[in-house]
Amino acid sequence: MKILLVCLGNICRSPMAEGILRDMIQKHGLGWSTDSAGTGDYHVGEQPDKRAMKTMRERGIDISDLRARHLRSSDFEEFDLLLAMDASNLRNMRAVAPNAELAAKAKLIMDYAPSHAQREVPDPYFGGDEGFVEVYEMLTVACTKLINDGQH
Repeated sequence: MKILLVCLGNICRSPMAEGILRDMIQKHGLGWSTDSAGTGDYHVGEQPDKRAMKTMRERGIDISDLRARHLRSSDFEEFDLLLAMDASNLRNMRAVAPNAELAAKAKLIMDYAPSHAQREVPDPYFGGDEGFVEVYEMLTVACTKLINDGQH
């Protein structure tokens, strides 16, 4: 299974989700692969936000190797599942998809955490460190269920 994690700038939420998922995939010995992208091209080539890297590092996950990239229409052909952090990015993703069938591969990541109160992962970019911790916790719940279900 190939999974793409998507947010707006690809420096906060989606690299954190990729790091969490990548760590879980390795620990479970799954042959899955991951990548992340942004629907916006503001940070292409940049490392994840320093606060995102710090939050992840404090939890034993290194995401310093990741670099932001822009979502491509070809991603819908390459990946089995494309997970958006929020409804706005999901709409933007589906608008880039080559056709409706491929657009159906795009879902909200929090669909994998149906018992969680929030359906969208909030963007922590303009807040403090606590926002990154909240994002980490939300993404961990969703990624755990995704791994345990092994579904898409």
